[in-house]
Amino acid sequence: MVLLIAVSIFLKNLPPAPLPQFFTNPIGMEFELIPAGSFQMGSPDNEAMRDTCEDTQHWVTFSQPFYMGKYEVTREEWEKVMGVNNNSKLEDKRLPMAGVTWEHCQSFLQTLKEKTKNDGYTYRLPSEAEWEYACRAGTTTPFSFGENITTDQVNYNRTQPYDSPPTGENCGTATSVGSFPANAWCLHDMHGNVREWCQDWYHPNYNSNDRPTDGRAWEGGTDNPLRVMRGGWWDGCARDCRSASRYKHNKSNPHLSYGFRVVAEKTSAPWYFPWK
Repeated sequence: MVLLIAVSIFLKNLPPAPLPQFFTNPIGMEFELIPAGSFQMGSPDNEAMRDTCEDTQHWVTFSQPFYMGKYEVTREEWEKVMGVNNNSKLEDKRLPMAGVTWEHCQSFLQTLKEKTKNDGYTYRLPSEAEWEYACRAGTTTPFSFGENITTDQVNYNRTQPYDSPPTGENCGTATSVGSFPANAWCLHDMHGNVREWCQDWYHPNYNSNDRPTDGRAWEGGTDNPLRVMRGGWWDGCARDCRSASRYKHNKSNPHLSYGFRVVAEKTSAPWYFPWK
């Protein structure tokens, strides 16, 4: 008994093993580790084409790393979890699952948690602070690729450029996830392809002391049917692809351009076992 107690105390005091840089869950969804750190959320006053809803840049600090989906949720992943797909006429299972509401996303996440309950992770939509932090990947420019984007980097409508007209051609539709380059934190399609739902209720700007500064979703108060969306889409303008760009939509109304990606949180920490 004394030996068991001693071993128990020893294991309890061991530091947790470092989180892996990436992992794949039982459904086949891939996740990248986003490092802890701080950033200024929102756009600076001198950023071209900024919107008033991006006012009041403010610091947000993430005390712990978190996992963000490497890709937007795909048709194949949706089918594995939900067993149905409203876009069954489409053939490419690596296309992002689009045409979903915020409420559809919640149903997917609940079912995903039930089907992966023993994998050591739980799943949710990102907060918009997490989304922007992950999109920027350490940058402060309008896009994680720099001051402008091209259609070789982002799937958007090149007839509506940000600064100077870019080179390349329009895809004219959503593309398979991973068709465009990743940002510095290995995340694909953060700027374009489909818009992505976040957990937050929509607030018209950041001019409130109630806004979280620790990366949590901004909710609270009377239920708001409007939810935040982030990122541009394949037929949208470059302005809406900026890292700080925000969009709102009713959580119950779908659109062909609306998709999502998932955050994973560790629910059980692995431990070091020196004898292994």
